[in-house]
Amino acid sequence: MSDGSTRVGLPARRYRRLDRLTKLAGVALVAAGLEVGGDTAAGVALAAVGVACGLCTVLIEQR
Repeated sequence: MSDGSTRVGLPARRYRRLDRLTKLAGVALVAAGLEVGGDTAAGVALAAVGVACGLCTVLIEQR
């Protein structure tokens, strides 16, 4: 019986590629935020989006 949650799963190869891509994009956004200025609103926003991007594959299951 279903527990009511929606689960997203990807094949292992596609998951690894997506995971690497999101981690690299996250690092690039954090670096851009630091370049803009870590004490500015734009810098903090870029860093926050970078962290969220880097962690988005946590919610995806590997099949």
